[in-house]
Amino acid sequence: MKNKIGMVGLLLSAIFIWAACSKSNSVQVPPGTQQVSLYMTDGPGFFDHVYLDIDSVMVLVDTSTNTRNNDTTNWDHVGEDDEHHHPEGSFVWENLHVQPGVYDILSLSNGVDTLLASANIKAGSIRLIRINLGTRNSLVKNSVTYPLNLLPGSKGYVLIQLKGDEWDEYQPGASRLWLDFDVARSVVQWNNQFYLKPVFHFFTEATTGSIAGAVLPYNAYPVLSIYSGTDTAYALPNKKGQFKVRGLKSGSYSVFINASNGYKDTTINNINISGNSNVNIGVIQLHQ
Repeated sequence: MKNKIGMVGLLLSAIFIWAACSKSNSVQVPPGTQQVSLYMTDGPGFFDHVYLDIDSVMVLVDTSTNTRNNDTTNWDHVGEDDEHHHPEGSFVWENLHVQPGVYDILSLSNGVDTLLASANIKAGSIRLIRINLGTRNSLVKNSVTYPLNLLPGSKGYVLIQLKGDEWDEYQPGASRLWLDFDVARSVVQWNNQFYLKPVFHFFTEATTGSIAGAVLPYNAYPVLSIYSGTDTAYALPNKKGQFKVRGLKSGSYSVFINASNGYKDTTINNINISGNSNVNIGVIQLHQ
């Protein structure tokens, strides 16, 4: 009898501990608010480092009951409002309180990301993300540091337009989104100088897939193009030959490996991505 009572006590204790852990892992969101988490990752670029100076990140929340009624809004005009308030209606600017500083963007490639900001904001549909940039942008190429200035006439911020339903609500009241900084399209070389024209793509892990693998040897310096129809992504394997491309929509993909140093180019076809599937194509050994 004592053994049975002891077993029951242990079982009840385990249930209480599990319930407490489940409660502590859940997101507690005050009424009328939502928790958002914004992650940063990076597409490849032919540089040693690319340093991006981020001052702040704002989001515009549409608190109306049906954000589709505002689809014809001039979002560029709304986004350039330096005062961040709109007394005429349902738009509210919220600061995500990002840690200001210089981020080494190229350290976030091949499947690596970082939590850029997480905050509780007003409930509603997020229609704009505004990334305010500083002036300490630079890049390193062949161990030489170059200033990375904004293009003449461009604004000191990046505006990303959303429809309001892109975020992954992974728990009630808690959503997350990934921003992919496209280095190849964001850095422009002109008159022997480098300029910054930031290009961001967004995705969620719940609705997009990935392709990973390895390409050897490293001294083939392979450049990977991952394409399906009109969609193309790029990858530069790390020194171990490993690569990973995320944010891929459902479809059939090919991987074209553009090799150097006398190694032959290679193409891998019929890689199927469905939903949030993650496909590993293994090790591709290149030959001369």
